Amino acid sequence: MTKVLAVANQKGGVGKTTTSVNFAAGLALSRRRVLLVDMDPQGNSTSGIGLGPDERTPGIYEALIAHVPMSEVIRETSTGKLHVAPSGPGLIGAEVELVDLPDRNDLLHRALKSVKDRFDYIVIDCPPSLGLLTVNAMCAADELVVTLQAEYYALEGLSALTRTVDAIREAYNPRLIIGGILLTMMDRRTNLANQVEAEVRTHFGDRVFSTVIPRNVRLSEAPSFGQTIFRYDIKSSGAEAYLALAREFLKREKATDTP
Repeated sequence: MTKVLAVANQKGGVGKTTTSVNFAAGLALSRRRVLLVDMDPQGNSTSGIGLGPDERTPGIYEALIAHVPMSEVIRETSTGKLHVAPSGPGLIGAEVELVDLPDRNDLLHRALKSVKDRFDYIVIDCPPSLGLLTVNAMCAADELVVTLQAEYYALEGLSALTRTVDAIREAYNPRLIIGGILLTMMDRRTNLANQVEAEVRTHFGDRVFSTVIPRNVRLSEAPSFGQTIFRYDIKSSGAEAYLALAREFLKREKATDTP
């Protein structure tokens, strides 16, 4: 069965889009069929995967608002088993347009139904907010992957996100769980980073991935070339970390599936 994963954090600048793109690419390199859905109006996943401005329409906005079939929205990428549903300019005003629509929280879930059997995993890049676009992603998802920067306010933000997940589960999507917490931009040379990691692991146990994503210049450079880290510099520590993340995730999946 297809599993839908939403990569989320209401705080910006915590490696959410970098994770969405490279985690999805890592799963594709592990021979899984993957769809990356860009729900962020900034469209950074779309550009980071190599799609130019003239390749973004129709995109997610048209699928949600104009009922364009998802099959017409999905594009191939330079990574063989990875496809993308792009964010386009229309998505910027979508929050306002969604307010008056019936079943406004369930639009993405319904849009994805017609293409789910084409993929093993669907990875959704959420906006850095808890608005209607993120709610749509959570209503469509089976699991949340939470990116967490090892900094002072990390646990406070995670608590707020956990409360939102509980509310979504109760009101709209009872199957939604926090499937994994990923520490990003990790610099083990600082005491603060190590303290935050220890606290997160104490509070959330095995929901925290063993893999951590280090601070890595190559990860920051890759999007400006429209490439995943694997195409830009496969020997970098960032590439090694995201491939390790994909492998750890798939190992967890296999363990869960084993009777």
